[in-house]
Amino acid sequence: MPRPGAAAFIRDNRGMSAFTLHHSRGRARRGTLKLRRGVVETPQFMPVGTYGSVKGMTPEGLRQAGASIILGNTFHLWLRPGLEVIRNFGGLHRFIGWDGPILTDSGGFQVWSLGAMRRISEEGVRFASPVNGDKLLLTPEISIQIQTVLDADIAMQFDECTPYETRRGNEAHRTTEAEARASMELSLRWARRCRDEFQRLDNPNALFGIVQGGMFESLREASLQGLLELELPGYAIGGLSVGEPKEDMLRVLGHVAPLLPEQRPRYLMGVGTPEDLVEGVAAGIDLFDCVMPTRNARNGHLFTRWGDLRIRNARFRNDPRPLDESCACPTCRGFSRAYLHHLDRCGEMLFAMLATAHNLHYYLDLMRQMREALDDDRFDAFSARFADERARGIA
Repeated sequence: MPRPGAAAFIRDNRGMSAFTLHHSRGRARRGTLKLRRGVVETPQFMPVGTYGSVKGMTPEGLRQAGASIILGNTFHLWLRPGLEVIRNFGGLHRFIGWDGPILTDSGGFQVWSLGAMRRISEEGVRFASPVNGDKLLLTPEISIQIQTVLDADIAMQFDECTPYETRRGNEAHRTTEAEARASMELSLRWARRCRDEFQRLDNPNALFGIVQGGMFESLREASLQGLLELELPGYAIGGLSVGEPKEDMLRVLGHVAPLLPEQRPRYLMGVGTPEDLVEGVAAGIDLFDCVMPTRNARNGHLFTRWGDLRIRNARFRNDPRPLDESCACPTCRGFSRAYLHHLDRCGEMLFAMLATAHNLHYYLDLMRQMREALDDDRFDAFSARFADERARGIA
């Protein structure tokens, strides 16, 4: 489905994207990802706009916070407002007023999270719409068709997110290696179908594959090997931060990230805390997304250089200081902890806006600091100082 102006980029078998790896410091990497609608300096964090909106933020506010790429949700945008509306706007960018790059997830995680409301087969996933109860089918082909209408700069393959554990009655059941293998192999077959549909539609953007395999290193290696045969322009690590212990997440991340192709961008899906971002960059990851900065902001959980601040704590009721005296965001430049505490206690929507602006600025500025540290060959020193300062705690 060609788009006007697509010839402005030279298209090769990697789609409309080009990744340049400038240098590495240990496993940490510094690069530039060129997409149809802009350039993304890596490592980079992508704010999550589930319904085409990063909650509490305007596109202008996102730019001011330092965002260069955002994430949209294929599943939710398919259900609301629907493809007819977005097609009439020529894609998601014009519909939401954002002219920079967009990555769309495939919908796989969302249907996985429906639990008993969905049924997985070779064909795809049948489920009841959480909006109106309609019986729906989402297949690899339909996911790519939706993402082609959305015209995202990066589309993700449709996959099955392998759970860390499932529940049988009142008991939790750890996913076995056999179960993880079956899930991983299904995702590989779906990846090929996604690639074929992407090419059939002549989608001018980039399609990324997703490495699955649960907590099993050998399955992760098999997943990656199968994806490499598809010669995709980028690769993601999925199926982490799904309830597993932190040490398991770091073990799998540390094993898989170095195996990903050096000359392709590497994306860690749905992770995580500021510490996770620093650890992810140290492991060799280029792109991150997570709802944590926006969701936590709305619940009064704010990130600062010196640790996390819970603004609902009564000790901030008369505190005249900003959230973080070292932060240059509009919230810290103009408002006190006492005022933010008051807004939150009163349920004012302004609190969510100011808190979100701060948290996103913190995350995006953290990525900027890591890029500068990589450029100056001082990433190890930066990481050590970051850990020390975050452990110090809020005054």
